[in-house]
Order: sequence, then structure tokens, then C-alpha cells
Amino acid sequence: MQDPEPQAGGDTPGAESGRHAGLRAGFGRLLTWLLAAACFWLVFRKIDLAAAREGLDAFAYLARFFGDADWLAWLALMVPYSCFFFLVDAHVTWRVVRWFNAPAFRFRQMLPIRASAYILSLVNEQVGKGAITLYLWRRHAVPGWQALSSMILLGMMEVYQLLLFSAVGTALYYELVVAASTQLPLARILPAVFVVAAIYFPLHVAYFRGHLLPRSGLRERHLARAFRLARLRHYALIVLLKAPNLLGAVLVYTLALDLFNVDVAFGQMLAFLPVIFLAAALPLPFHAGALLLWTVLFPDYPEVGAFSLVMHTFFVLFNALIGLLFLPLANRELFGNTAAQADA
Repeated sequence: MQDPEPQAGGDTPGAESGRHAGLRAGFGRLLTWLLAAACFWLVFRKIDLAAAREGLDAFAYLARFFGDADWLAWLALMVPYSCFFFLVDAHVTWRVVRWFNAPAFRFRQMLPIRASAYILSLVNEQVGKGAITLYLWRRHAVPGWQALSSMILLGMMEVYQLLLFSAVGTALYYELVVAASTQLPLARILPAVFVVAAIYFPLHVAYFRGHLLPRSGLRERHLARAFRLARLRHYALIVLLKAPNLLGAVLVYTLALDLFNVDVAFGQMLAFLPVIFLAAALPLPFHAGALLLWTVLFPDYPEVGAFSLVMHTFFVLFNALIGLLFLPLANRELFGNTAAQADA
């Protein structure tokens, strides 16, 4: 029996649903760009006001700010840190994959895959992690949802690492947090966020160990596999293994700001930089949320918004360059025959 034909000029339910999904996606993209534009306008407005107080326009003010920087020393600082970040990042990702997906996976196999994923991360960080998922499926027969589960767990612990270090920085340098609470009540907001995160984590562990809501079927899905297998030592090791990158970032940003003649204490960066990195995870173009947060946290230096844009742009482009260097090897890993890989 044949399906009835759609009426002339009419749309099938599938086409109608697809059109609505396309409209929603288009509206979402438009909204993110409008929010990003608003963030940029607010930052520019703050810079313009600071420039006016010195009898300059915003562009002359920024030109002076960047012209006084020690660019050679800045490059000497950023290039080694970017390489160091890549090695630590690749090592942590490799550990997670070995624990939950492919025990025989070798570190030298991870290097080209993680590096080439940085190229895709120019578009979106999650796209880069999707490339790792594709590699595990093609070369190690890891089901896609299970590989994605490991990437989600890794992303969750990246957030918790930022919260943990920010909590330490806030506790050690609380007076600096209070001093920065001129535009937002950071001294109340940050501790509240830390408490909520601390309450959630044991509930998360209890749920995936089966002690909480034991009849729930969500934990049995492939997408939850890494969380089912993870033990407290895995969570702790991810934080510890990634710690050098965050501590390095705090030191690098503190030194880099000094090269741009911005007086910021190490304690301020330890308390605030993890929060800024969390804002950078918002799905806004050019990490506009982090750009605005810089000017909120350091109101005496509105030009740090432009500084953060330079730092982020260099970092992602240099990581992509590392990815290009590894790309031929990554292509062989992804598309070469299995026998050739085994003999390598």
C-alpha cells in the first residue's frame, strides 16, 4: 500500500519540522552574535571613557597601550607556554582515553590527534573533541557515544579544576576579591558558586556509583560509561595532571600583563583567571564573555579587554600551527591502514 502523496504546494511534516529547526538554529546564532556585539560595545565604551579622561580617543589610547608593550619578551613567554600547554593537554587526554576507552592507546598516537584537533577548535572546541571521538572509533573500534562520554567527563573536570583553583585564590586573597567587587558583588557570588559546585559533586559520584536513584536508567547509557567507570582517584588525577597548565597560565598572564605595564598581583590572577576561563567557555564569538569580564574584574585597566583578545588570538592560532605541523601524521593515523599503524 502506497503512502498518500502530499498535497500540491504543501509541506510534509518532516520538511516543516526541519524548517522550524533551521529557524531556531538561525535565531540562536543571531542571538549569540548580538550578545557578542554588546560585549564588545561595552568594552569599547569603557576604553573610550578612560581615553577621554586623558584627552585621547579610544584608538590612540589603545595604540599607546600596545606601543609601550615589550613584544619580544611577550613572544618569548607565550611560545614556550603554548608548547607546554599542548604537551600537558595531550597527556591528560591520553590518560582519560586509556582509562575508559582504549587501554593499549599510546601517548605518541595521541600527540598528532590532539594537535590536529586544535585546528578544528578554531571553529569550536567541541568540534575538536569530536575529532578525537572519530579517531577512537575508526582506529580503536571505540563506540562513538563511549568515546564522547570520556570527552564530557574531561570537560566537566576542566570546569571543576577552574572552580577549585579560583576557590583557593579567593580564600588566600579574599581582600583582593572584595576590592574588585565594585561592579559585581564578587565577594558573594564566587563563594556561592563554589558551595553549589561542592554540593553537586558528591551527589554526582553517588548517582553514577548507583547509590543515588538506583533505578534510574540514565547511568546505563553509553554516553554515561566514563562516569560509571570513574573512581575518585580518576577525578583527582585529572585535576592534578591538568594543574600545571592552569598554574602556568596564572603565572604567564601575570608576567604578560607586567610587560604591558598593567600592575596586577599574582593573587588576583589566581582568584580571577579561572573565572575568566569559565566565561570564555560561553558559546559567544571571540570569547566575548571573557573579554567583558576582564574589564569588570580590573576596572582600573579597561584596556585589558583588548589585551585578553590578543592573548586568546595568539594562543589559538599558535595551537593551530602546532596542529598543522602534526597534520600529516594525524591523517595517517586517521586514514592509514591498520596494519601500517601496527608496524609503526
